[in-house]
Amino acid sequence: MSKLRLSIALLSFCVLCTYAQQMSTEKSVVDNALKQKQAMTSSSLVKQIQFENIGPTIMSGRVVDLAVNPEIPSEFYVAYASGGLWHTINNGTSFTPILDNAETQNVGDIAVHWPSRTIYVGTGENNASRSSYAGIGVLKSTDNGKSWSNIGLLDSHHIGRILVNPNDKDHIVVGVTGHLYSPNDQRGIYTSKDGGNTWTQTLFVDNETGIIDLQHSPDNFDVMFATAWTKDRKAWNFKGNGNNSGIYKSTDAGNSWTKVSTEDSGFPVGEGVGRIGIAMFNDTTIYAIHDSQFRRPSDDKKEESEGLVKDDFKQMTTAKFLELDDEKLNEFLKTNGFPDKYSAQSVKQMVRSGNVKPIDLAKYLEDANSMLFDTPVVGAEVYKSEDSGRTWKKTHDTFLDGIYFSYGYYFGHIYVSPANQDHIYIYGVPILKSKDGGKTFVSISAENVHADHHALWINPKNPNHLINGNDGGVNITYDDGEHWIKNNSPSVGQFYAINVDNEKPYNVYGGLQDNGVWVGAHNAREDSRWHQSGQYPWESIMGGDGMQIQIDSRNSDIVYTGYQFGNYFRINRASGERNYIQPKHQLGENPYRFNWQTPILLSPHNQDILYLGGNKLMRSMNQGNDFEAISDDLTKGGKPGNVAYGTLTTISESPFQFGLIYVGSDDGLVHVSKNAGANWTNISSNFPQDLWVSRVVASQHKKERVYVILNGYRWDNFEVYAYKSDDFGQTWKDISANIPASPVNVIHEDPANEDILYIGTDNGVYVSFN
Repeated sequence: MSKLRLSIALLSFCVLCTYAQQMSTEKSVVDNALKQKQAMTSSSLVKQIQFENIGPTIMSGRVVDLAVNPEIPSEFYVAYASGGLWHTINNGTSFTPILDNAETQNVGDIAVHWPSRTIYVGTGENNASRSSYAGIGVLKSTDNGKSWSNIGLLDSHHIGRILVNPNDKDHIVVGVTGHLYSPNDQRGIYTSKDGGNTWTQTLFVDNETGIIDLQHSPDNFDVMFATAWTKDRKAWNFKGNGNNSGIYKSTDAGNSWTKVSTEDSGFPVGEGVGRIGIAMFNDTTIYAIHDSQFRRPSDDKKEESEGLVKDDFKQMTTAKFLELDDEKLNEFLKTNGFPDKYSAQSVKQMVRSGNVKPIDLAKYLEDANSMLFDTPVVGAEVYKSEDSGRTWKKTHDTFLDGIYFSYGYYFGHIYVSPANQDHIYIYGVPILKSKDGGKTFVSISAENVHADHHALWINPKNPNHLINGNDGGVNITYDDGEHWIKNNSPSVGQFYAINVDNEKPYNVYGGLQDNGVWVGAHNAREDSRWHQSGQYPWESIMGGDGMQIQIDSRNSDIVYTGYQFGNYFRINRASGERNYIQPKHQLGENPYRFNWQTPILLSPHNQDILYLGGNKLMRSMNQGNDFEAISDDLTKGGKPGNVAYGTLTTISESPFQFGLIYVGSDDGLVHVSKNAGANWTNISSNFPQDLWVSRVVASQHKKERVYVILNGYRWDNFEVYAYKSDDFGQTWKDISANIPASPVNVIHEDPANEDILYIGTDNGVYVSFN
C-alpha cells in the first residue's frame, strides 16, 4: 500500500461541559460517527495530502485469516488484525489492499464464495488480546473490494467466524464473539439467507459468551459445529473461561443448535473451560483443541530440581529458610539476577531481623511479564470425536507444554488434513503437527517463520501444500512444513510508538506489537531493490513486543527501548552493547507495577536524565544506571487481577522548566509537579473517572499550557476525550469538538504554529487550525 488515506478533518473547539461517563458506546453513536467521518473526509481542506509508505514490510503484520481459491491456489486473500484485507493472484509475490474504501481495517474473519466472488468480512479481531480492536459488523463486496456495503451486526464488535454456503452465496452463518470489554446481547450465532439483508439469531448463550469458532462438514453444509466462549476482559483482569464455554452442533445449517459438550460426553465441562477450536474431517470425525484453565496438580507442573526455584520460597518458614545451604542460596540469587548486595548471608540477616520474609524472594521475581509464561494451568488439550460429537476422548497422555503458556485465549485453532483424518495441526506459539491422530506431535516451525500462529489453509488436492498466517505475516510450504517461503510485502504492523532522531536524513524508530523495535531512514524506499543489494533499509534493534523509544539527541547511537511491562534497555547501536535498566524495588517492599506499554522520557533539559513510569515515577540521572523514585504511588493503587494495573501510562516534561513534569495513569489520574518531583498535585478531579490517560503533553509554545487525552477503549467506550489547560491543569477546556466517536490515542502540537493541533484516533487523523 504505497499511499495510505487517513481521515484528516478541520476541528472547532467548545468549552468543557459536565457529563457522566458512558461505559459502553451505543451502536447508534458508532453509526453516526461513521457517517460523520465520511462527510468530514469528503469536505476536508487537506484531503489531498497523501501519506507515503516507508515500511517496514519484512514482518508484514498480524494475520487473522486466509481465504484461498481452491481451483487456483496461487490466488488468495489475507486478513490482518488491524491492517485490512489484501489480495494476491501470484502466490504472495505481491499483494493489493482491497479494504481501503471501508470504514474499518479491523478484521476478525473472512469468507469467500468463489463461484460468484462474493466476499464477506467479519470485522473486529476475535483474539481478545489487549491489541484487538472492535469492528463495525459484517461487510460485503461483490466487486473484489472496489466497494463495500455494511450488511449488519454493527454492535457485534468482534466476529469469530463466517461460513458461506458453497451452493448459495446469500446463505451465510456468522459466529459473533461480541464485545471485548463489556457484556452485550448481539453475540452468538446469526444466519442470513438473503445475503445479509435480514438476520436471525439462532443461538444465544448469555451476554458474556460468544462464538469463537464455527465449522461445517466438507461433505454437508447442514452439519455444523460451533464453540461458545465465556470471557470477561477488564483493564486489570482477564478471565478467559467459564461454565458456559462449550461445543454446539447443528444438523440444519445453523437454524437450531444442541450442546454436545455435556458431562457424560467426555469433553471438559465446568468453570475451567476456556477457548475451543474445532476441525471437521467429515460428519463423523471431529477434533477440538481446548485452552484448559483447570489447574494442574502441583507435583505435575515441573520436574524435581536439585537447585532452589522461586516457588520453593512461597510456603517456606523462616526456620527452614535459615537452614538453607549458603552455596545453594547464593546460586539461586545469582542465577535469578538479584543485585550483588543480596548474598546468602545478607538475605538471611534480613529474614532474621523480620524485615524480609522468605516469600519476598519469590515476589521479587514475579512481574506481569513473567506471569505470561509461568502458569499452573493445564493449557492446550486435543480431543477427538468419532461418533459425530456424541462422545470425546483426549488424544494424548501428556501435557502439551510450550504451546499456549498463560495466553491460550490468543490462539485456539486446530486443522485436519482433508486427505487423512489422522493428520492434524495445532496452533499456538509454535506450529505442531501430528500424523497419528493427536497421540504425538512435532514442531514444524522454522527460523524464517514467525511465532504465534492464527490461520492455516491445507490444499485439498496437495495436502503437503500449506499456507500459514501468523503474527509475522504469511508463509507457504510445499513439503508439509519441512521448508517455508516468506511472503511479506504488506506494511501493516501495529506500532505502539514512534520517534525520530536528529540525523540527516533523520531516522524513524518504532515499537510494534509482536515484532520488536525497528529503525529506518525516513526517506527509505519500500521496494525490492534490497534483495539485490543485501541492505534492507530497516534494522531490528529489539525483539518481543516493541515499546517506546527515546534517542539521545547528542548521540543517536544511544537508544532507550524495550519490550512489554517495563523491560527496558540502553542500547549503543554502534558497539552493540546493551544494558538492562528496569528499576527494581527493594527486597521486602511491594513490587513496582509497570504498564504493558511502560512510558519513558529523556529530559529535554539534560539527556543523561531518564524518566520511567511504574506506579511511581522513577528518575535516573545517569542514563538508567540507577533510578530513584521521585513520587509516591501516582495511581489509585491498582486492583486485584492478573493484568498490571494502577500504572503510569504517559510522561511529559515542559521544555520551559526542568522539573515541571506531568504524568497520567491507566486508572484516570493526572498529576503535575512543579519542583522536580518533590511535590505532586492531582489535576484530574473534573475528568470522567477511570479512563486511560493515553497522553499528557506539556506545550512547547506556552509554559502554562498542557493537553490531556483520555481513552475509553478498555470500557468499550468510544467517545472522544480531549482537553487543554492554560493554567498548569487548574482548569480545563474540552477540545474534542466535532471529532467523530473513536478512542483517542495521541495529540501533538505543530512545532511552528501553536494554533495547529493533530489528534490521532483509532479511526483517523484530525487537524485543527484554531
